[in-house]
Amino acid sequence: MKKTLTALAGTLVVAGLLTTGTVFGQRGQGQGQQQPMGFFVTSVGGGDGANYGGLEGADKHCQSLAAAVGAGNRTWRAYLSAAPQDGRPAVHARDRIGTGPWYNAKGVLIAQNVADLHGDDQRDRNNIRKPTALNERGEEVKGVGDQPNEHDILTGSDSHGRLPEGATLADTCNNWTSNADTGVRAMVGHHDRLGGQNVSWNAVHYSAGCSQAALVKTGGAGLLYCFAAD
Repeated sequence: MKKTLTALAGTLVVAGLLTTGTVFGQRGQGQGQQQPMGFFVTSVGGGDGANYGGLEGADKHCQSLAAAVGAGNRTWRAYLSAAPQDGRPAVHARDRIGTGPWYNAKGVLIAQNVADLHGDDQRDRNNIRKPTALNERGEEVKGVGDQPNEHDILTGSDSHGRLPEGATLADTCNNWTSNADTGVRAMVGHHDRLGGQNVSWNAVHYSAGCSQAALVKTGGAGLLYCFAAD
């Protein structure tokens, strides 16, 4: 009887270990799965300076590039603010992009939520830097030290993701419908966090204008940040 009980106890222990091992194995597999892409820098601009045909056109550009790499099943938004126009209130980039979390094309966490993305509670809680601010294909975007430097990313926003105080249509390239050389401009950030008067990813300086040539002049190519809003 004693031998039988001992054998039974051993069997239960082994079974318990197998069950526990299976559970931990399943958890490990879940943790090891790559998170879906929810953030990227566009690999190309719209081809017409800062004229994207408005916010809708900019969103469509993000959606198209995401779809080209198999991520078109998500709702993509361009990280852009817009000035009040025709009775419509200002639009703030931070309010357009969902709640997070967001991962890049290689599954690396960019930010857990909107507050972390903008440093509302603690500065630099996001992970936007040259090695992580990848395009939709998982490639690094050219920055300081590369030829050409394309680290100016259009945002039209202040560091907290809102339309800058006092900004007008002229400060958002006529709400992303202008490709003029003069009289209009847009706030840009640096995806590599290098150069300019600060190291902000979304608000470093204004562009020289809204044409492709004007954007290139200050170190850009008319690129956008895109976030999955769902």
